[in-house]
Amino acid sequence: MADERFETLAPLFAERGHAVIAPPILQPADIFLDLVGEDIRRRLFLTSGQDGVDLCLRPDFTIPVARAHLDSGEADRRAAYCYSGLVFRQRSGELGEIAQAGAECIGRADRFAADADMLALAVDAVKALGCARPAIRIGDEALFTALLEALGLPQVWRRRLRDLFGERSRLDHAIARMAGGGAPRDERLGFLAALEGSNPDAAHAIVEDLLSIAGISTVGGRTAGEIADRFLEQAALSSGAGAGPQVAAALSRFLDISGAPEQAADALDAFARDEKLDLAAPIADFRQRTALIAARGIDVGAVTFAADFGRRLDYYTGFVFELHGEPGEPQPLAGGGRYDRLLALLGAGQDVPAVGFSIWLDRITSGAGA
Repeated sequence: MADERFETLAPLFAERGHAVIAPPILQPADIFLDLVGEDIRRRLFLTSGQDGVDLCLRPDFTIPVARAHLDSGEADRRAAYCYSGLVFRQRSGELGEIAQAGAECIGRADRFAADADMLALAVDAVKALGCARPAIRIGDEALFTALLEALGLPQVWRRRLRDLFGERSRLDHAIARMAGGGAPRDERLGFLAALEGSNPDAAHAIVEDLLSIAGISTVGGRTAGEIADRFLEQAALSSGAGAGPQVAAALSRFLDISGAPEQAADALDAFARDEKLDLAAPIADFRQRTALIAARGIDVGAVTFAADFGRRLDYYTGFVFELHGEPGEPQPLAGGGRYDRLLALLGAGQDVPAVGFSIWLDRITSGAGA
């Protein structure tokens, strides 16, 4: 079925300059354990090779495509790919095989134009598969990251909130703790909390040494270093250091901004003025991208921006989007966004601009949005 549906999309992808790629199903597990979100990490199909290397069935296409790109030439060269096949994620009561098709664009320096082109391609692709009027939802993690920096939050808070971005209920809980509305301090974390004021590298090394003495090397796929990071973050969160009600209120107000992009940009400007924060550059970027999306023939007045919208994969860094059969429909037909840091994390040695999307073929062919 996936191949038949891809035959409908292949001419469209080829016309836009995307070459077909077929990355291997078996992938190194450690890469995905490091780079995908917790939700997918828990649902990996894991195995091992004869040499003892941990492997997994690919849970998405973006990372395998990026790895293939790195293996075949200079990391920052311009290239565009398309694909079709199965990804594998454990699902309760359902088969773990999910048919997807999609496209990736790597190396384009004109980032906002590339964002607009990929959103337009995703819209045209789902229309070609029978969804005549997809509802478009967009977000921008770069705006949220700029806000965290403008607020001057400690690094541990910035990291924790970025990790939770896109999961509003968990984000709200963390913000409530910042405001002093969370659970009472856990005295069991007293030793770790005492390390907060010390050099971060030294504190991290002490925790790693303690874990080593206890004989802990990995838990749930995480290394001792990653476990140390989590403990130190938890200690800082428990103490509430570096934040307070005013900062928490500003974060909540920002996350509540939503609406059509042009109106949302005005709301973002008003927010920055009221809070006396310098967000001029990311808001200007947001407006420029909106204009380029409109230039591709998309009715931006019908697009919904949500400041709290992020996709549940850790490698996204900026503009993100989802297409739904109907507004408010829980499961997207397609989703994607920008992931400029991914190739560096895979060994490129530098950030490389990249943006892409995947289509859940079964959701479209089952009649969603038709």
